[in-house]
Amino acid sequence: MAQLIKNNAVAVDTWKTLELAEGETPEAVALPEGDIIFPFAVWQARKAEIISRYKRIGLLLQPDEPVEEIAVDLDYFIVVALNFPKFVDGRAYSSASLLRQRYHYQGELRAVGDVLHDQLFFMQRVGFDSYALKDGKNAVYALEAGFSSFSDSYQTSTSQAQPHFRRRA
Repeated sequence: MAQLIKNNAVAVDTWKTLELAEGETPEAVALPEGDIIFPFAVWQARKAEIISRYKRIGLLLQPDEPVEEIAVDLDYFIVVALNFPKFVDGRAYSSASLLRQRYHYQGELRAVGDVLHDQLFFMQRVGFDSYALKDGKNAVYALEAGFSSFSDSYQTSTSQAQPHFRRRA
């Protein structure tokens, strides 16, 4: 089970991600109770049912699923989870930045999948505020080492509006 870091602390994860079994379709999958992170395909197929049945809704986006398609629905989501299927797949960084900067998403933005401690500094800069570490990784070590990779950054980000040369002046 993945360990969760949220707001720079180890946290208990109350959310469960709905996974489709082989041969199961988004239209026919049983919707469980509780705090559920729904795959994008299930959200598309059963949006009205999910909205009427759940007070707290989460959404899981894969790297090839465009954030533009959920922009009008962002107010429904307590958490948006962006999947990193492999360490080298950085498309979710762009999705996170779009959600925060272009669409002004204020809810929890969670990194899931192949999430390692040496990505946390960069993930935080594009707007992630929670991280489900890859199974077997130490959350305490990730907190100690992951956010302090660099003391300062030259570029702007979602968390730093001014570039370094402007902050120095």
